[in-house]
Amino acid sequence: MTTLKTKETQYQVCVDAANERGYETLGLRGSESWYQDPKHLVFRLSRYKFVAKMLAGRKHVLEVGCGDAFGSRIVQAEVGKLTAIDFDPVFVEDVKQRMVPRWQFDVRVHDMLEGPVSGQFDAVYSLDVLEHIDQSKELQFLKNAFASLDLNGAAVIGLPSLESQPYASVQSKLGHVNCKSAPELRQLMEGFFHNVFIFSMNDEVVHTGFHKMANYVFAIGAGKRA
Repeated sequence: MTTLKTKETQYQVCVDAANERGYETLGLRGSESWYQDPKHLVFRLSRYKFVAKMLAGRKHVLEVGCGDAFGSRIVQAEVGKLTAIDFDPVFVEDVKQRMVPRWQFDVRVHDMLEGPVSGQFDAVYSLDVLEHIDQSKELQFLKNAFASLDLNGAAVIGLPSLESQPYASVQSKLGHVNCKSAPELRQLMEGFFHNVFIFSMNDEVVHTGFHKMANYVFAIGAGKRA
């Protein structure tokens, strides 16, 4: 590729970058999405963009359940420092293998049901995780997730809506044991925060419209209860 020259000079940087550091890869989940259902990758990245804009300027942010962390870089670009955890060593190792010097962050294996993450954070977020936690364990999961959050911190939880499940794929339904409606998510989060703000999402569009027609819901918590 070293001899290739693009017809327009502004695109030569693409060839030069490929020569210098090779190609970026998508990660385990991202690669499978791109092969099976490319549009889903857009939806997933849009969720990360929403989190990034809500948490912009935070000093140290914790991601709970990062998976392959392909979208985590979008949040990392807006905050001072990112720490990411996942309970599956296979995904954490995938993240480590693909990490590049410009986008280094702390990633580790941790099961949130076993206890809080060490350290102090001014924001916590978790996308597409709570629906995999049995309802009998959700309070313990969230208690541990928010334990390292300071009193002035914020939290963002996002998951597929309960109303969306008749349309979910067979693969998704295998792990979705605890999807929630927007009112249910609000009630759950109000046990941990004085202020809870609910948003709906359809495909890549976040809005405040009728929650029963949303296929994804977000809750933002602020003002942590002591």
